[in-house]
Amino acid sequence: MAVKIQIPPPMRQHTEGKATVEAEGANVKAVLDQLGATYPGITGRLFDGTTLRRFINVYLQNEDIRYLDGLDTKVKDGDELAIIPAVAGG
Repeated sequence: MAVKIQIPPPMRQHTEGKATVEAEGANVKAVLDQLGATYPGITGRLFDGTTLRRFINVYLQNEDIRYLDGLDTKVKDGDELAIIPAVAGG
């Protein structure tokens, strides 16, 4: 099942400059794992070991996965994931 993933500008260097890529999997974790298998440089930007980095937000169909089932959130063909790094500063 193909899921579209929106890649933020700071991470596009790891996806050959692509703003949107596709990956497959039954849940968010599987999709992100396949993304990392296709574009290995992005894995370290998303994960700290097996845990999603604190400053990385992932949205499935505009819903924050933290309020769903986290990385175990099920996906279906045609769904869209958006990776959004948190912005901080002062």
